[in-house]
Amino acid sequence: MRWNRGRSVAELCTVLAEAIERHDEGAAQKAFQEIVAEVERADAGALTEALVALRPALAEVPLGNGAPLAALAGGLVEAGGDPAAALDVLAERVAVGLEQAARFPALAGTDLAAPTDAASARAVVERVAAAGGLDIDDASQLTQAWFTVNEWVPALLLPLQDKAGRAALPQRQRLIEAASVAPDEIADAHWLLGLLLVLDDEPLVVVHRESGAVFALTVSGVGDNFQLHTLLAHALVGGGHLPGTPPAADWVAAASDGPLQPSNPIRGQFNLVDAGGKWIWNEGRPVDIEPVAGRRIVVLDPAPYERSWNVGRVYPLMRPEVRLDAVLPPDQAAGWLRLVSPAKSPTGDRPDSL
Repeated sequence: MRWNRGRSVAELCTVLAEAIERHDEGAAQKAFQEIVAEVERADAGALTEALVALRPALAEVPLGNGAPLAALAGGLVEAGGDPAAALDVLAERVAVGLEQAARFPALAGTDLAAPTDAASARAVVERVAAAGGLDIDDASQLTQAWFTVNEWVPALLLPLQDKAGRAALPQRQRLIEAASVAPDEIADAHWLLGLLLVLDDEPLVVVHRESGAVFALTVSGVGDNFQLHTLLAHALVGGGHLPGTPPAADWVAAASDGPLQPSNPIRGQFNLVDAGGKWIWNEGRPVDIEPVAGRRIVVLDPAPYERSWNVGRVYPLMRPEVRLDAVLPPDQAAGWLRLVSPAKSPTGDRPDSL
C-alpha cells in the first residue's frame, strides 16, 4: 500500500503565499492552519526550507498585503528555523518600508485612520499623490508603508535578539538610519533601533576610581545601561574583585535569562561615569559611551543617591555576556587611569528610575 504524504511546511508556505497574492482569504486561512499544525512536527531543517520557500513572496508581495507572511517568517525562526534563510529579504523590506513611512506624515499628517475598504484607501493614496506630486504607484507604496510597516518589524526583532542573527544582518547602517528617523507612530521602530545598536564582543575597560583597580571585560548582548549596571556589579562585586554587596541572584537572573522582574527592585551600587567625567545614565545604551584610546571606558564612582529599577532587561530573548577578561596589573592600570577625568555634575533632569 502507498501512503499519502502530507504537504511539508515549505509546500504549505508556497500555498499560503499564492493565496495571499490572489486575495483568497479562505485558502490563506486554511493554509495557515495547516502550517501551524505542521510546524509542531517539523525539525529545524524543514523550518529552514520553509523560510527559503517564503523568500520570493516576502520579496515581491506588496507591503500592505505581506504582514502575515512576515509574521509567519518570524514564527518559523522562533520555532527553530535558521534566520539567515530570509534575513536579507526581511531587512530590505523593513528598510524600504521605514524609509517610505517617514515621508508620509509630511504629505498626509498622522491622524488618518487606516483605510477599511478600497474606496477609503484610494482616497488616502490620491491625497498623498496630490500633496507630494507623486504618481499613484509611489503614493500607494508610501501609504502602505505608513499603515503596515510596523507589522513587518517584529519579524526582525526575534532574530536580532540572537547574537548570530545580529552578526548575519545585512544593511545594518541603513536600518539604523531608517529606524532613527521613524515617526513615533511606528512604535516597533524604537525596539528595532535598540537591537541594531547592541554591541557584541565589545572590549570594555572598567575603572574603580576609589581603589584604582582597572578591569578588562568583553560585553555582548546588553540592551541598556540598567542591565549593564547589574551585570558589572555581578562580575566585579559578585566575583570578589570589589567591595560591596553582590546583586541578589534574582536580580542577575532578571538581567540575564530569568524572569524579567525580580521579587524586589534591583538596586544600583555605583554611579557610572565615562572617561571624560560625564555621567552615564542607566536609560542609555553601552553604544552611547564614547571610546577613548580605542576603548569604551566606564568609571565606577560611589552612588550619589539610591537608584532602583524593576525590570532586569529590555529584550527578553537576548542573552547577555559581561565577561571579566583580566584584572590589570598596576603598570597597565596606570595608563588607563591617566585617561580618566574627574567626575562632573550631571546636566538636565535626572532620568534614572528611582
